[in-house]
Amino acid sequence: MDNLRLILFFALAFILMMLWQAWYKDYGAKPQTTVTTETSTGQADTTSSVPSAVPASPAIGNNGTPSSVPEISSTAAVPMSTTDTSRPAVPTITVKTDLYTMEIGTVGGNVLKVFLNDYPASLGDKENSFQLMKPEVPELFVAQSGLIAGEGSTAPSHETPYQAGSNSYELADGADQLSVDLHWTSPEGVTVTKRYTYQRGSYLVTVQHILQNGSGKPWVGREYRQLMRTPPENNSAASKLLYTYTGGAIYSEENKYEKISFEDMEESKLSRDVKGGWIAMLQHYFLGAWIPPEDQTDTFYTNVLPGKRYVLGAYTPAVTVEQGANHTFSSGFVASPKLQDELKAISKGLDLSVDYGWLTVIAQPIFWLLKQIQGVVVNWGLSIILLTLLIKALFYKLSEASYKSMANMRRMTPRIQALKDRFGEDKTRLNAAMMELYKKEKINPLGGCLPILVQIPVFISLYWVLLESVELRQAPFIFWIQDLSIKDPYFVLPLIMGVSMFIQQKLNPAPPDPMQAKIMMALPVVFTVFFAFFPAGLVLYWVTNNVLSIAQQWYITRQIENAAAKA
Repeated sequence: MDNLRLILFFALAFILMMLWQAWYKDYGAKPQTTVTTETSTGQADTTSSVPSAVPASPAIGNNGTPSSVPEISSTAAVPMSTTDTSRPAVPTITVKTDLYTMEIGTVGGNVLKVFLNDYPASLGDKENSFQLMKPEVPELFVAQSGLIAGEGSTAPSHETPYQAGSNSYELADGADQLSVDLHWTSPEGVTVTKRYTYQRGSYLVTVQHILQNGSGKPWVGREYRQLMRTPPENNSAASKLLYTYTGGAIYSEENKYEKISFEDMEESKLSRDVKGGWIAMLQHYFLGAWIPPEDQTDTFYTNVLPGKRYVLGAYTPAVTVEQGANHTFSSGFVASPKLQDELKAISKGLDLSVDYGWLTVIAQPIFWLLKQIQGVVVNWGLSIILLTLLIKALFYKLSEASYKSMANMRRMTPRIQALKDRFGEDKTRLNAAMMELYKKEKINPLGGCLPILVQIPVFISLYWVLLESVELRQAPFIFWIQDLSIKDPYFVLPLIMGVSMFIQQKLNPAPPDPMQAKIMMALPVVFTVFFAFFPAGLVLYWVTNNVLSIAQQWYITRQIENAAAKA
């Protein structure tokens, strides 16, 4: 079996993977849209005051909501463009911790900007941190939250102005916690403190609405939190070639991890009761998420606003707060890199936002092993090389069977060519003669197929691990490769990979068919161009795998040829 089989198997596997991504993006499972009327234990059933049919997004009007539930504008505190001068800038509060630099708007107390202190905006930039959230297009991304009051009650929404004690806060040296309070009081005597609580070393922020009812009558309402963003506008060649998901995701105990894409949101509005779980907006390497209390049943919803702004949110069951009583609505907020261990500790299933697709069961152990190796060698590039070596050793016997088959086929090349010269264009007699030759020499022309098929899921899993792991972002290897998550700036690795593919061809029998021979000659060039846009970490893996394959194939081929010469 010639080298075309080996190369085309890998090419086919890669193409099938890309086709699966495109198909699932367009036609994959859609979210359920059923609505239940379950009320959490310990919370009043107040549907007579606050209708159960709260708007699918509390942020949009004109949706038939009863007048007892106040409508909330969809544009407050979120300018549509950087050149929009018709709306005054929202005053902000700057919060600095060891991990965050965050700006919170005094209107609504919304999270408008998030900078991640440990992640530079670009390679070598020591002054600017990566900005995950911002209130302007393109790539608008903000987190909003507020209260919805029932008939006869008032409450602050994500549009309501708050008062703050300062315009800047900073986690003090030696302190483990920082609280930022914003205050609102209604004319009726209802006061709300919106409190952000930060912990040193943690990306989890606790967000609370602490309500004190001094209105002289029961207060009825609920809390909502939502994430709003616009689609990415990255049209580079690399971004088109390497698909990474940007969009919504939710988690529930019943349905586990689910993607809620922008296309899903446009097709139908999500409205589902979920106990615990979380909602998130994902992008390559990073996410923003709201995490309700584990024992609370919230309604998850989506909406699409003008300007291609997509909303994914959750609102609580209605509660009644008696005159003179207090009630605290509490939830977690995360805006962070996709660090699996940290996310798993924050909320169940949040680590699944590092999306390895349908091969997660294989990819997660591979990532764990890669991380263990990196902990020893302290170099992600070297870790990729060592991991590839371990995988190659694991599949040594399977690869050996494949290479033996190809070596035997190469040994038969002169005799097969003689048969072709003998029978000419008579394909039937040629194939029969070749089968007789294989049978006589005890050669299975398909002997190398199964080993390759078995290895393909592992190779695809490793592809996703190297593509999705934020740990490789701006991770240096050696010399000119200072970021394994982007393409080789000088295309050295892709060229080495092309050369290694050419050498592999020379170790295999030449295809008897001229057309196949031409395809074989073109494949190294095609793959070199193809891989030129791949992240350097992926190309490094492929180069290492090729070099090890060449060494193994050369050794096995030499053994078989020496044994044949002695016979």
